[in-house]
Order: sequence, then structure tokens, then C-alpha cells
Amino acid sequence: MDKSLPDSIGIAPSAQDDAADRRRRIMAIVGSSSGNLVEWYDFYCYAFFALYFAPAFFPQGDRTSQLLQTAGIFAVGFFMRPIGGWLFGRIADRLGRRTSMVISVLMMCAGSLAIGLLPTYATVGAAAPILLLLARMVQGISVGGEYGTSATYMSEVAVKGKRGFYASFQYVTLIGGQLLASLVLVSLQAMLTEADLRAWGWRIPFFIGALAAVVALYLRRSLAETMDKNADREQAGTFKELGKHWRAFCVVLAYTAGGSLSFYTFTTYMQKYLVNTAHMEKTTASQVMTSVLLVYMLIQPIFGALSDRIGRKANMLLYSGLGTLMVVPLMTLLGGNKDPYLAFALITLGLTVISFYTGISGIVKAELFPTNVRALGVGLSYALANATFGGTAEFAALWFKENGIEASFFWYVTAMLAIAFVASIIMPNPKRHGYLDGDGTVEEALGAKPRLAHA
Repeated sequence: MDKSLPDSIGIAPSAQDDAADRRRRIMAIVGSSSGNLVEWYDFYCYAFFALYFAPAFFPQGDRTSQLLQTAGIFAVGFFMRPIGGWLFGRIADRLGRRTSMVISVLMMCAGSLAIGLLPTYATVGAAAPILLLLARMVQGISVGGEYGTSATYMSEVAVKGKRGFYASFQYVTLIGGQLLASLVLVSLQAMLTEADLRAWGWRIPFFIGALAAVVALYLRRSLAETMDKNADREQAGTFKELGKHWRAFCVVLAYTAGGSLSFYTFTTYMQKYLVNTAHMEKTTASQVMTSVLLVYMLIQPIFGALSDRIGRKANMLLYSGLGTLMVVPLMTLLGGNKDPYLAFALITLGLTVISFYTGISGIVKAELFPTNVRALGVGLSYALANATFGGTAEFAALWFKENGIEASFFWYVTAMLAIAFVASIIMPNPKRHGYLDGDGTVEEALGAKPRLAHA
């Protein structure tokens, strides 16, 4: 059976095969997005269960110092992402998207299973935190590679005219992984005592993640390949080839930096902000954020479909322009508010604006790179910006607060969104110049001189 999708890059299916083709594409989206959900579930399990397993690996010091040490290892996972973006981007561009996604989910499975089986400090001493660090490094590389490859695959497998809608499911599953990790935490808290969670219960979510990864692996092995079989692979996935598209790479870096920073500000950091600054009860803040994330997850396809109608460039201008205007007033209002309903409304408003970007986060990058460096260009640009700005969002926010200038963090986020707005203005319109549906003259649209044709 031929699993290829010859019409996956910019060619609409014929009327005769339309129904069968649509089913294949939907299954391809399910297979690729299922792995994405598992990857992000595993990644966030570490953050959510750190409270329980921190003493097992860092017995010295008080709870705060233990959590700081586990947070340091969590940060290492972010800074391994550029390596994953490069490694898996190269694999995807040279050997195929499916191969890259299978290896990626295998690595995440291995990292999650390793954490679940790790000996504690009481058993092997200082080797325990070192082993934990190594497992997190494996997971960081895996997540770094997952984004670029899955974004590329979803963009290529989608039907022309509906690419935004299809690609939006990448963030649906990204947020879904975070919600699933939170649900597992709440369920285990209800079923086990705190003593049990600290002794052995914290291992359960990592075993669940490893098992789920096996299911995702099965689904991904049956995926259709979207990479052009006739593409020249000699320079595919290389920095030399990517260097020809450095202008597009810089534009993607700029608007991804603002997108990553604002995303982590209004999601992972927001719960701490509601507790530490607004002085909201922890349980109330958790309930607010769970409700917000559920709504945020469900609206992603709406913004993906919207981009199919008004264009990706319009989406990006709305995200960055409105985002620049909203951060300071929204964060200021949230910091002085204890009403959970108002907090829900304000955070949802902020994430609605950010959805103009997250709903098309993958496709808007994929359209700016040709097929032979698409996975590398998407994955590496995202990983660099995400690690530098998204991964440090919480640290930066807490640093500003600790130094008594918390409002400066709001202006920092605003400045990065303003830069993203400039990048969105410069960005070529993918409908006309993109490599998926346009004429592929992205670099020329960014000011590069046209290349001379050789006889």
C-alpha cells in the first residue's frame, strides 16, 4: 500500500478521491498530534509533580531549595531544545518527517520511563540527581525536535485552503498535554495520601506517559510520508542550505520570541502571579487556570480557520499589535484583583489575542521555508526563541518582582511583542510568496536579490 501523499504539498485532491483523501489526512493529523500530546504531557508532568519527588533527589535543604534545584533541571530541558530542533530537523529534511517523529516519540518514551524507574538519593547518592538531569536532557531534545517536525508535517498534509485549521491542532494537543498532566495530578491527589505520593505515587504519571508514547508510536508508524521524493537531499537539512534563508529565519525568530514569552506569561507563570501578586488562594488560582486552559485549547481551531480566510499575515499583525497594547493594562488589573470570575475573563481575553499566533504557530513558519530545510528552519528557530524567551519567562518575572520593579516585566513583554509586530509587518504574505501555496519568493520579498538562472 502506497502511504505517500503526492498531492500533499499545494495540490488539491481530485473530486473522485476527495472523501478517501480527506480520511487519510484526518488520520495523519490524529497520528502526528497524538505524539505531540504525549510529548507535552511528559514534559509538564515533571513540573507538576516536582513538589512530591524533589526530596527524593535533593534531600538537603528546605522545600524552596529543593524546588529550585528541580526547577534548574527543568530549565535544562528548555535549553536542550535547540539541539533537538537541529538534530530532528536535519533527520526530517533528509530521511523524512515520519522517521523523525517516530524517533522523537521513542526518545520521550525512554526519558519518561527512565524518570519513573530512577533510584533515589537514598539508594545511589549523588548519582540520583545526575541521572534525573540526563533523563530531562533526553526529554528536552525530544520536545525540541517534536515541534518543528510535527508543525512541518501538519502543514504539508493539510488540504490547500484549510492548512491553518489543520495545523491549529498542534497547539490543541500542546495545551491538551498540559491539561492532561494537571488532570493526572488532581486524580492522584484524590486517590493517594501525600505520604504515598512522595514515596512512590509520583512515579505513576511517568509510567502513564511511557505507555501513551507506545500508542503514539504505533499511530506514527502508519503515517503517510509528505516529503517530496524527488527533492535533492544532498544539502537538505544543512546549515549551509538554511543560510540561504537567513532573512526568513530572523523574521521567524523575532515573532516567535514575542509569542513564546507572552504564551508562558499567560499560562505557566500566571498561576503563580495570581497567588503571589493578586494574593488569590492556591486552589482558586488552579481552578481559574484549568478553566482558562480548557477554553484556550478549544478555540485554537477557530483562529487557524480564520487565518485561512483573512491570511496568516493578518493574523500575525492582530496578535502582535493587540498584544503590544494589552499586556500592561491586563497584568495591572490582574495583579490587583481577587475575583476569580474577573481573573478568568481577563486571562481568557489575553490568551484569545495570543491565539491569533498560537492557532497558526506551526504553519506560519512552515510557509516561509522550502521543503529541503523546512523542518530545520521551523524547529531550530522555534527552539532558540522558545528557550531564550519562553523558558526564562518565569525566572524574569520573579526577578523583576524580587527587585521591586514587577511592572517592568510587563513592559519587557510589551517590548518583545512590539518587535514581533515589526517582524509581522516585514513578513512576506505566504499566500503570494510562501513555499506551500505561494510562488516561493520569500527571500526576494524580504529584500534579497533575485538569483540568476543558470543555463
